[in-house]
Amino acid sequence: MKKINTLFITATIVATAIFTSCSSPSEKVENADAEVEVAKEDLANAEYKYSVEVENFKKQTDEKITANERMIADIKVSMAKDKKYATAEYKKQIAAIELKNAEMKLRMNEYKEDGNEKWESFKREFNHDMDELGHSLNAFTVNNKK
Repeated sequence: MKKINTLFITATIVATAIFTSCSSPSEKVENADAEVEVAKEDLANAEYKYSVEVENFKKQTDEKITANERMIADIKVSMAKDKKYATAEYKKQIAAIELKNAEMKLRMNEYKEDGNEKWESFKREFNHDMDELGHSLNAFTVNNKK
């Protein structure tokens, strides 16, 4: 009899443990809904950060392009004052730099947010091209002053 009582108590404890540890289908749905809400919030935060990063990059790029435009205008004024630098070759070089600067501005203005992976690739290429443009502009001003 003692063995049967012990067996019955053990079986009751095991059954209680099994039933209390299992979630009901409605609890599982509630947990899944909560996880979905957290995932949606994470996605919204990531999209916001991405948009802010793109907007900040566009502002910084616009400042660089505007600075390039001012430098090009200054070079043109200098060329007009000092006729020895107003050669066809210098005019052709400054026109090419001016065109490249305008193309960079257009390229940045036309960029549409298209995911973080494409953004990183675009940003890397764009920065490389802006650096090359800056080097060309600086080289031109150094050569023009010699």
